[in-house]
Amino acid sequence: MTQLQSYVAGQWTNGSGDAKTLHDPATEAVLGSVNQGGVDFDAALLHARNHGAPALASLGFRGRAEILKKLATKLHECRDELIEISGRNGGNTRGDAKFDLDGMTGTLSYYASLGAQMPTGNMLVDGEGVQLGRTPRFWGQHILSPRRGVALHINAFNFPGWGMGEKMACALLAGVPVIEKPGTASALLAFRIAQIVVESGFLPAGSFQFMAGSVSGLLDRLGAMDGVAFTGSAATGAIIRGNKHLIQNSVRVTIEADSINSAVLGPDVDLGGDTFAQFVTNIATDMTQKAGQKCTAVRRIFVPVELMAEAEAAILERLKATKIGNPLDNDVRMGPIASHEALTSVRAGMQHLLGAAELICGGIGKIAERGYFVAPTLLRAKDAHAEVLHTLEVFGPCATVIPYSGKAPDAVSLVNRGGGGLVASIYSDDREFLDSTVLGIAPWHGRVWLGSEKTQGQALGPGAVLPHTIHGGPGRAGGGEELGGLRGLAFYLQRTAVQGDRTLVGRSFGSGDAN
Repeated sequence: MTQLQSYVAGQWTNGSGDAKTLHDPATEAVLGSVNQGGVDFDAALLHARNHGAPALASLGFRGRAEILKKLATKLHECRDELIEISGRNGGNTRGDAKFDLDGMTGTLSYYASLGAQMPTGNMLVDGEGVQLGRTPRFWGQHILSPRRGVALHINAFNFPGWGMGEKMACALLAGVPVIEKPGTASALLAFRIAQIVVESGFLPAGSFQFMAGSVSGLLDRLGAMDGVAFTGSAATGAIIRGNKHLIQNSVRVTIEADSINSAVLGPDVDLGGDTFAQFVTNIATDMTQKAGQKCTAVRRIFVPVELMAEAEAAILERLKATKIGNPLDNDVRMGPIASHEALTSVRAGMQHLLGAAELICGGIGKIAERGYFVAPTLLRAKDAHAEVLHTLEVFGPCATVIPYSGKAPDAVSLVNRGGGGLVASIYSDDREFLDSTVLGIAPWHGRVWLGSEKTQGQALGPGAVLPHTIHGGPGRAGGGEELGGLRGLAFYLQRTAVQGDRTLVGRSFGSGDAN
């Protein structure tokens, strides 16, 4: 059994106080434990500020990018080992584990490639300069520079690799040291990744720290230059956002929380065509990949009334063909829910939805003697406007088919009842329907994914978060924003307006080569 440690101020240390047990969700075997206390938060912050930040600054953007490249390579070399841990502690099939781990290394590599094209120093020019006075002599220029603080990353249990990697990539490239806190249920994988990062020796002292237990006490020690990036439940996100100390000290906070994502089938779609095939494939993937435990997974499936029977039958066929079992078996396509606590929540949520929907397949019944398994569950709405269908996210392999009239305004109204989402997907080849629906739902979503005849075989599904475009969303999705190319660095950089003589401002701050 593994006792997880924290890496603080250059040392691996055991925690103290209450311990949480880590299980294999397929067998319920005990794998390890995490003690929730015993971390010296003050030492961690001092180490990051006094050692990590100056060391990262000395490297400049390009030097930091080179480190990201090395880290991506090193972690990829350990891929097979990490896949096994992901399967045992996270309940991930090999395909699910690769999705997480390749997302991590791919994002690190992407930001390494961006950084290689950035200035050598620590400043970015933000837009063109602007004349401020009666003549061009008085000039203004916006610049971006690394904030002199620490980034606390509180990550979710469902993507222990990718979630940590995407936050690290942006913060480290920006020049800000990180403290990583994993989701407890799958922390064994995050712990091993942290060990590999530390053992590599690529990152300077103080730039990377790892806390296996609780970090609630750390929030009360953060200052104006620090930032908190959280991924998880809306309830926990609200607690963090409402922390009095963070508010009083204007600590930056970004939240990625619940999202009742939508898939909309257009009325024009040919049931024998590629657009419909994408629709069915992507929904089945979202419902079963990582047992539906993805923040981007579809929860509401909007189908024109006249296409309901055919759409349900096609999705049902795909779900019934999904083999469930021990995730490390090569022929298994869906593993268990990550923890007993999560399984209890999924079952309770399904039961609640069944008050407004009828069961097509699956359900809350036990399907294995041991392990936290639940069947892929497809529901049919009794009333498209039932409040619970648009407000309750079941974080597991569960989605509800909801009928609509086939008109764009109806689809927009129903989709937006989710109160803000990470991603919505629309399947149609009708330009007018697409234009109306996209513009209608865009203000309530961080990303809108379009499936058509021309994207078949050319596009990753809406459940994949790509570093090139933003990840986040308004309203109940948390109001945060990550990734998006260089946009992902904005949270860790300070925008400053420099005003003065045009010659001086232009020479010193008109390009990104200043240090």
